[in-house]
This record gives sequence, structure tokens and C-alpha cells, in this order.
Amino acid sequence: MSARPRIVLALGGGVARGWAHIGVLRTLVRAGYAPDVVCGTSIGAVVGGLYVADKLDELEIWARTLTSRRIFGLLDFTFGGSGLFGGHHLAKLLEEQVGGVCFDTLSRPFAAVATELETGREVWLRDGTLIDALRASYALPGVFGPVKIDDRWLVDGALVNPCPTSLARSYGGHVVIAVSLHTDVIGAPEDPSPSNDAPLLAALHEEAKAASGDWLRPDRLILQHLFGPGHNGPGLSSVMLNALNILLDRVSRARLAGDPPDVLIAPRIAPIGLLEFNRAAETIELGAAAAREALPYIRHALQRLT
Repeated sequence: MSARPRIVLALGGGVARGWAHIGVLRTLVRAGYAPDVVCGTSIGAVVGGLYVADKLDELEIWARTLTSRRIFGLLDFTFGGSGLFGGHHLAKLLEEQVGGVCFDTLSRPFAAVATELETGREVWLRDGTLIDALRASYALPGVFGPVKIDDRWLVDGALVNPCPTSLARSYGGHVVIAVSLHTDVIGAPEDPSPSNDAPLLAALHEEAKAASGDWLRPDRLILQHLFGPGHNGPGLSSVMLNALNILLDRVSRARLAGDPPDVLIAPRIAPIGLLEFNRAAETIELGAAAAREALPYIRHALQRLT
């Protein structure tokens, strides 16, 4: 590590909007502000974990290739499980990159946030295998099943701490930088449109109908219902996504107000839908742009707080 003051980075949750973290990390590293410690929640844990495992290049290449068809191919619907999807395809991709990697072999300290399902307590994951921590941190209830670690069933950390400034603060760094993906809710007047997952949901609906000649298969019918439009109002996916967005927005604001970072990076991410993983190139650039705007504040904080 360099002799400059210690920087701790907190990467927030936000589903597909989390690709912005890639742009943030790239910009910080180029500016000479590579974090000494990384903490993450949900998609922030995935991006941060792969960064400290020196796999950010591979993640970015994969993210930029995603299309609606490839996204649909990752959705392994399961009957009788704890979530709609088994998550095996995603776990396999992570396994290929960080399988067998443990926290104590990473290039720098890393921690992920999860939520204990039984008690609702916030859990900080800082040891063991990296892949288990990442899977627990993004295990959104109802979508992916919980992950069992140390006899506790864990789910998505964003439920209790969408932007883990408190965890980052516990490492005692000189400057805590947080990246929140729920600050830009309304967007700016010049934004082309507010976030809307409808085009992607429509594409996934068509993929579900075309995925098998036997379109009456129960799993295909359920996926069509999940991604299809509602008859007398919003469709099921739209309701779930809007509810999740409300939850993450409210909890993020409350947690950041109670424990603000020294520097907040807030990408103007409103035009990106929560499921639009296929817009990685745009989302990464939005993260990079927000980080570039924050560089003078980081420089100032390092001068004042050290």
C-alpha cells in the first residue's frame, strides 16, 4: 500500500444499478485513491468482492455482454425452494472466478453485509470463503434462497444496511467514502426518462414464451406471469421492483443520515431500472462520472481529516 492516508470504501446495494460501482472503482484507482479496505452490500458486495480478488476485469467484461436473453438464461426457476430461482447459474459463474478464495488471501481487507433471517440482525461477514459471503449478501428474499453460514440463515444485507458506512467506519480509516445507489431517486430535468424496467420485463416475458416448444410447462407459465403485464394494474414484477425500490430508498436515507460518510458518491442513476443488467456500459459510465465529480472532495477530505 502507498503511504497516503487510509481510505475505506462502502459500496451500496441497488441490483443492476450496482454496475456503477465498477466505474467508481476504475476512477478512484486511476486518480490514486484505490481503497485500502472495501465493504459492500448485495451487488456492492459482489463488485467489491471481485475487485479485492483481482477479478474486476472479468466481471466488467461479463457485465458488458449481458442481453435480455442472457439474463433470462441465468434465471433457473425452481419448485419447492426458498426462492423463485435456485441461483445455481449465478453461483457457478462466481465459482469460476473466486471458488476456493478465502478472506485471508484477498489483496486487502473486505467485508460484506447480510441479514439474519430469523432475527433481522445485521451480520458482518469478514472470514471464511468469499463466495459464501457474496451469495448471502445478495440473497434477496423470495428471489434467491437464504444461505446458511455458521448455523444462521442469511439473506440480502440491503434489507438492513443498503449502504454500509457503519461497517466501513469500524475499520478505522482516515476517510470513509460511500457509494449510494439510492440518492438520485427523482433524477434531473435533463434525464431522458425516469427508471423503467418495463422494456426489459417485456423482453423477458417474450423469452419465457419462446423458451420451450411446450409453452404449457408450469415453470414457463409461471415465468410468463412473473414478467408479464398485469390485467388490472401493474404486473407482479413491477410491483415487486417498485416495493424494493421504496424499501432501499427509505432505509438508505435513514442509515446515511445516522452515520454519514466523509465523502458520498451518488451516481445519477435514476434512468437505470433495477433489473436492467443489460445496460452495463451506461451504468458503469454513470458511476465513473459521479466519482470524477467527487475527486476534489476526496482530496479535500484527505487533507483535512489526516
